[in-house]
Amino acid sequence: MIENLINNTRVASKSGRTQPVYNPATGEEIDQLGLSSPEEVTAAIEAAAAAFPAWAATPPLKRAGIMFRFNELLGQRAEDVARAISREHGKTHDDALGEVQRGKEVVEFCCGIPQLLKGEFSRNVGPQIDSYSDRQALGVCAGITPFNFPAMVPLWMYPVAIACGNTFVLKPSERDPSAVNLVAELLQEAGLPEGVLNVVHGDKSAVDTILDSPLVQAVSFVGSTPIAEYVYQRGTQAGKRIQALGGAKNHMVVMPDADLDQAVDALMGAGFGSAGERCMAISVAVPVGEETADRLVEKLRPKVENLKVGPADDSAAEMGPVITADAKARISSLIDSGVDAGAKLVVDGRQLSLQGYENGYFLGGSLFDNVTTDMEIYKQEIFGPVLSVVRAKQYSDAVDMINAHEYGNGTAIFTRDGDAARHFTDSIQVGMVGVNVPIPVPVAYHSFGGWKRSLFGDHSIYGPEGVHFYTRLKTITSRWPTGIKEGSVFSFPTT
Repeated sequence: MIENLINNTRVASKSGRTQPVYNPATGEEIDQLGLSSPEEVTAAIEAAAAAFPAWAATPPLKRAGIMFRFNELLGQRAEDVARAISREHGKTHDDALGEVQRGKEVVEFCCGIPQLLKGEFSRNVGPQIDSYSDRQALGVCAGITPFNFPAMVPLWMYPVAIACGNTFVLKPSERDPSAVNLVAELLQEAGLPEGVLNVVHGDKSAVDTILDSPLVQAVSFVGSTPIAEYVYQRGTQAGKRIQALGGAKNHMVVMPDADLDQAVDALMGAGFGSAGERCMAISVAVPVGEETADRLVEKLRPKVENLKVGPADDSAAEMGPVITADAKARISSLIDSGVDAGAKLVVDGRQLSLQGYENGYFLGGSLFDNVTTDMEIYKQEIFGPVLSVVRAKQYSDAVDMINAHEYGNGTAIFTRDGDAARHFTDSIQVGMVGVNVPIPVPVAYHSFGGWKRSLFGDHSIYGPEGVHFYTRLKTITSRWPTGIKEGSVFSFPTT
């Protein structure tokens, strides 16, 4: 039974409600997860609240020291964490290792928290009056994280919050919870005091308890847009600070002058890596001009047909299974809808069967051509190994198409033309943009976040934006008595 972690101790849920955890490669149940009751979630929140005063008063340099040790332990145990991810999520081992590394980079960023929390000081803003600013911790913060990056996305949240002086309650996905516990225990091993990080497993009941708790000051969320909007609305109504990252439909524009081999390789990795279960996956290729489109599809087809699909322990596998049987059925249904709507199914991945893994949740790569913007496979986030080609007559049509979509998470353009690239980066209404880079996920010392219905809230995640989200600004103006007698001033003060 997978347990909660409260006050640095494993605690089994006594709610009586459990949920099976499966290996997506085999379809076999491999563990049981206890689903926390509202009272158990509240106990974790109260533990974090009790730990907050002492932790907030801990010097930032000491907090950074714990992050340094945590970062070292993450490096030492990366293989173990990756295996835990692959076992419950299904992604290939190399992909899981990459996930751990990208999460670890945020921890490295947090090692510089003393510098990041430095305020500003101005002397003599008025006669013998000084003014300075300070960024102070909020209190108890919480994170609600998705299945697709069970280690990385939590590491985008709680290291930043904790380094800033907050305490934290994490509610991870029920589908792949083991890696979360393993990483949290490494932070405890690094010297984190009791109650500063608590992990509670649960379902919607746990989410609502977090959103409604008066002790929780801020909530970070990553998941689908409908749930992101729900978290944002319910959390803000309760007076909380919310950053809720939602869905995506990421386009990659391929210009006629692009290096087509480079573009095809980029589309394969960005479209089918992690079985397409990435919020930054490229799911729509937009070649400009019929000739470009014909050449692109011609080069893509054999690569998609020969995509190596297998379990995580197959070193030759380029793509593993999707997360659940329900996800497989949903993706297959959307492929059906594309066929029914008149799109050309160039490669059909629905019939893939692996010997010895017949009960696993495997799909091959699927490639559509002649997709139009009114089709469900274009409008919806498929979150699976499906790449759609939407042909654009000219560059301006590609830009208008992307800007008209409800999501604005990530996009890319492949071109040799600097003028086109500059215009694209300036005019596209998307939060993260790549130029000859297919998955433009910012490094840890920048910040990650989309536009439009891909992000609810005012702050992106991790990096400088993360520091601002998990702190509030205080400005102090001071003057010490000097013997000067000025009398009372009733007009608005000036210098």
